[in-house]
Amino acid sequence: MCGIVGILGHEPVAGQLVDALKRLEYRGYDSAGVATLEAGALTRRRAEGKLRNLEGRLRDAPLSGTIGIGHTRWATHGKPSESNAHPHATDRIAVVHNGIIENFRELREQLEKSGAKFASETDTEVVAHLVTDEMKKGKNPVDAVAAALPRLRGAFALAFLFAGEEDLLIGARKGSPLAVGHGDGEMFLGSDAIALAPFTDTISYLEDGDWAVVTRKGVQVRDATGKIVERAVLKSNASAFLVDKGNHRHFMAKEIHEQPEVVGHTLAHYLDMAAERVSLPMTLPFDFKKIERVAISACGTAYYAGLVAKYWFERFARLPVEIDVASEFRYREAPFSPGNLALFVSQSGETADTLATLRYAKEQKQHVLSVVNVPTSTIARESDVVMPTLAGPEIGVASTKAFTCQLATLLCLTIAAGRARGVLSTEDERNLVRAMIEVPRHISEALRLEPQIEALSRDLVKAKDVLYLGRGTAYPLALEGALKLKEISYIHAEGYAAGELKHGPIALIDENMPVVVVAPFDKSARREGVFEKTVSNMQEVAARGGKIILITDPHGAKEAAALSLSTLVLPDVATTVTPIVYAIPVQLMAYHTAVNMGTDVDQPRNLAKSVTVE
Repeated sequence: MCGIVGILGHEPVAGQLVDALKRLEYRGYDSAGVATLEAGALTRRRAEGKLRNLEGRLRDAPLSGTIGIGHTRWATHGKPSESNAHPHATDRIAVVHNGIIENFRELREQLEKSGAKFASETDTEVVAHLVTDEMKKGKNPVDAVAAALPRLRGAFALAFLFAGEEDLLIGARKGSPLAVGHGDGEMFLGSDAIALAPFTDTISYLEDGDWAVVTRKGVQVRDATGKIVERAVLKSNASAFLVDKGNHRHFMAKEIHEQPEVVGHTLAHYLDMAAERVSLPMTLPFDFKKIERVAISACGTAYYAGLVAKYWFERFARLPVEIDVASEFRYREAPFSPGNLALFVSQSGETADTLATLRYAKEQKQHVLSVVNVPTSTIARESDVVMPTLAGPEIGVASTKAFTCQLATLLCLTIAAGRARGVLSTEDERNLVRAMIEVPRHISEALRLEPQIEALSRDLVKAKDVLYLGRGTAYPLALEGALKLKEISYIHAEGYAAGELKHGPIALIDENMPVVVVAPFDKSARREGVFEKTVSNMQEVAARGGKIILITDPHGAKEAAALSLSTLVLPDVATTVTPIVYAIPVQLMAYHTAVNMGTDVDQPRNLAKSVTVE
């Protein structure tokens, strides 16, 4: 989950490396470092903590090299410290790494017996010593890397810098993403296109197992067998995205407030609004009539988006859905019937567990569809069909706008499935699409509750534990609300299906326990009584002194506001789209609680945005 960058430039690159790392800091912020060649000698600057600490180090001790590599770290092996910060180096090579070298202990023991001296606790340092060991045998840098890579087990993206080699960087990837940027007499390596956007919009993506020899004249790519291969050179639109906070205090606040716009863009991509129907802009390589089961797999917030989609698929397309967190599914050896649909949801498109599950599904002859925010990502490239969300770059570690765009995309897909399977009539589709068209406006209305949410969050900061309850599609929102709160405020929170309250959680209720109840007034005849049952759960909480925060609409407020300490009244929206609109208050509640507690909202401790390791 670390971020890496490399530059072969004309001018001193240290400042450019830091600028690129700022765009990658969402991947890790435990420590950072850069290495350049100063008169041919490897020279490093490293610092524990946020990137500003490295900037301070470079102000005190500038670097002038025109070739270099940089890294921002999310710790896996070894605590955050300067000695564990990348780049790791010997007298011949410096290396930066994203991923995990699984056999590093075995390699370290072998290298120590050969006389290697280690200065860190990391798995990465073995890579530097391994390549150095090959160079001591007389190999040149390219041959040394070629000999070392097959000995590494695990997932990694690597960038190598060599002493005395003013026109050579080598990059390699296995599992973790790595891109090559093409310039005018300059070349670049980076974890993603966003990091390279200030320098170039011309990008090649390395495929799994590739390694690249990069000079100022260009790049030669070899695959895992050593064969020279060509990789497509693409134009990236990453430079179109301004990665700044605008007038907002945090990226998370900016991204919450962008949701009316980005959800609108996403819906416009999949809907024919004039005809009031779903119009997918891609051809599906399967017939929904022949699909007997959908298997959804994702991690974190994306998993909750998939859980909402399960309700939608089963209701509107009458398709049975199995959903798993990818980190469990990949090890279950689940049986599949060939020809069914495996659906994967990921913001980054690089989530290691989700990618591993995707590959298993392909082996089992499933049609693979991915919903991702980065259409050039590994998950997207390995899928049969991609449905991109149009959220734009999401920098805040806690996902907000990506979640609502995932929901919008999944609902469009569900309606397409329902129509194809004959479950939804033309009029059913029109009614659903009409409701979806109104969603951006309803999100804007929900955002107007921010002052009220900020006020109630001042009381939430006193809580040690918070319980979230919901039924139906509000249950995944309860899970998501709890996840958001604990991610950025560090308050322990749990989400439960409201019907499970009496099966254990009710034992926790006392006068110090805030209970957030997500309860839109359900107007669906098929689900009559759902709201009333949730109100019964609220009465059970109130009887035990629990402090209820009710999130509902005008009908629900009329029925149940008397039971709550605070009531957030959202606009009256169609039941189908409530998960998208009701995501806003649970996001704002977590955000303002965290702000009032003084935590680092955009970069919460121990977390990183793109989880590219197991």
